[in-house]
Amino acid sequence: MQLLKGKTALITGASRGIGKGIAAKFAEQGAQVAFTYMSSVEKAKEVEKELGEMGAKVKGYKSDAAVYQDAEELINAVVAEFGTIDILVNNAGITRDGLLMRMSEDDWNVVIDTNMKSVFNTTKAIQRTFLKQRSGSIINLTSVVGVKGNAGQSNYAASKAGIIGFTKSIALELGSRSIRCNAIAPGFIETEMTAQLDEKMVADWAAAIPLKRSGSVEDVANLALFLASDMSTYVTGQVMHVDGGMVT
Repeated sequence: MQLLKGKTALITGASRGIGKGIAAKFAEQGAQVAFTYMSSVEKAKEVEKELGEMGAKVKGYKSDAAVYQDAEELINAVVAEFGTIDILVNNAGITRDGLLMRMSEDDWNVVIDTNMKSVFNTTKAIQRTFLKQRSGSIINLTSVVGVKGNAGQSNYAASKAGIIGFTKSIALELGSRSIRCNAIAPGFIETEMTAQLDEKMVADWAAAIPLKRSGSVEDVANLALFLASDMSTYVTGQVMHVDGGMVT
């Protein structure tokens, strides 16, 4: 049985990594998938082809979720193309790491806008659709760094902590209309980005995790599937960790 058959999902920042993994999982489970990307049309077309081979209707949209007008236009375009949206996954995010003494105002602003303001933009823009149909699942990607902080990532930590507060507030605001809002906090997950790191560094980090390994994109996608599906209709306002016990 496909858990998302008949549903339409919109996933921001899904041309690679965790976003792409969630998009693939949703398509595999019967969902129609709309996703956003920022730059590479070629990668977006590859995702469309790959997921389309699963039998899903898939379409990529070049859109900057950090810009409210872009978010509004995106929601309108997806609803026009797919008929409605049932699931929103706010995944778009970047890092501009550095110690506070060296961090520029631009480094701060671009991370806050891309990671946190984008969640406000898309959630506000989709609210009318969800309220009209009296249903919807919003899944926000935060991070264990937003829970415990991390030296050299004050901008990233602040953006991800803000997402947690936003998630809990929206769950309270929209719960009476059967609209759910939850957050996923990944720990050390193997992606294209972490593949560039030094092997010894990765091994040291994994050794410090209670489960003694890094996580996979599939680990995050499986939780996103649960939160998107009817298996979690009584779950809202929660921050769920996928971190192997890194934060307890």
